[in-house]
Amino acid sequence: MKRIKIFTLLFVMLFAGYGVKAQVDIDGVVGQNLDYNVISTAVPFMMIAPDARSSAMGDVGVSTSPDVYSMHWNPAKYAFIQDDFSVGLAYSPWLRELVTDMNIAYLGISKRVSPKSTVAATLRYFSLGDITFTDDDNYDLGTYSPNEWAIDVAYSRKLGKYISGAVAGRLIYSNLTQGVKDYSKPALSVAADVAVYYTRDVYWFNTMDANFSWGVSINNIGSKMNYNDANLDKDFIPTNLRFGPTLKLDIDDYNSLAFSIDFNKLLVPTPPVYAKDSITGALIYDNGEPVIAAGKDDNVGPIQGLIQSFYDAPGGFSEEIKEFTLGVGAEYWYNQTFTVRTGFFHEAKMKGNRRYMTFGAGLRYNVFNIDVSYLVPVNNSATSGTNPLEGTLRFSLTFNLDKWGNKTKLESVN
Repeated sequence: MKRIKIFTLLFVMLFAGYGVKAQVDIDGVVGQNLDYNVISTAVPFMMIAPDARSSAMGDVGVSTSPDVYSMHWNPAKYAFIQDDFSVGLAYSPWLRELVTDMNIAYLGISKRVSPKSTVAATLRYFSLGDITFTDDDNYDLGTYSPNEWAIDVAYSRKLGKYISGAVAGRLIYSNLTQGVKDYSKPALSVAADVAVYYTRDVYWFNTMDANFSWGVSINNIGSKMNYNDANLDKDFIPTNLRFGPTLKLDIDDYNSLAFSIDFNKLLVPTPPVYAKDSITGALIYDNGEPVIAAGKDDNVGPIQGLIQSFYDAPGGFSEEIKEFTLGVGAEYWYNQTFTVRTGFFHEAKMKGNRRYMTFGAGLRYNVFNIDVSYLVPVNNSATSGTNPLEGTLRFSLTFNLDKWGNKTKLESVN
């Protein structure tokens, strides 16, 4: 059992950030320091890589070869999936350095409905385990099991010989407080994705065949969430831009090697820096609203927030660049049967400070794919000396049911 106060859940959910803010002068106005300015959202579990394959490659997947887990990375890839009907199951114990019974599970299904079109659906479930709630006086309020989930559906279609597009719809549910307080409630959001994927064989090398792909996906464009009837403020969901290329090299008949890069940016307003009184340290107000010393007001709607996220960082262009994360990964296949993978993920210190190496392996046999990944942080928390992501494992099991009866797979490019 864990004994924590209700709002300590926010710390658990903010798995990326370790920093705090201090007082400094900004352009002569006392405000907050820009050493740490982490963007936080509701339902951050929506940004966790669900499958072992992509998580073993440094959390890349926007342009890798399609599979049943493409919903999270780029639903436009489904149009080029080789398997007629696939089912994927993924599971990961989460943040075991902090909590012993937190986990995330994922179920995905894809079905080709025509030579050019594929439909897909997924269910993602995040459990925070059993938590004993206490109030400010440490009075026991009972033990509950907070959870969150999301259901997705997507339609992907080839727009040409080498390019496809997709739209996806999503329902997100988050029940963190379990109704412990009279005014607390589960939060709901509806969201959509739009995505593009391009892939074709290229003849850049004399000694081997190659394939080049790229993808762009904007995920979780949707309504804000509210957990509290007594509070009109709502939280953004993690709207995210993901783009990048993949180059696959067919070294010979038995060996292939692919290299991928993903860039990610949260399309959510950056918290501004508020002006404070130099003597008392209290916020300075104008007409009842705190005065912004740097940046822009982040109390805006989802679409305005999406647009504003490209130019609202208090630290200017240099901070905007730091809001991009980078994932690089490599995947080696032997005889399309056995694979090993590795990758690296980097996030700027002021935006969360996640940096880790990833490793993984997979085995393909008849209708089954089995994959596993392992995460090794390259930085630790300054306070505890450990990293809550230490030793993260993910497992995936995929069933390619169209292979029963020796059915012929569709070609990746028609």
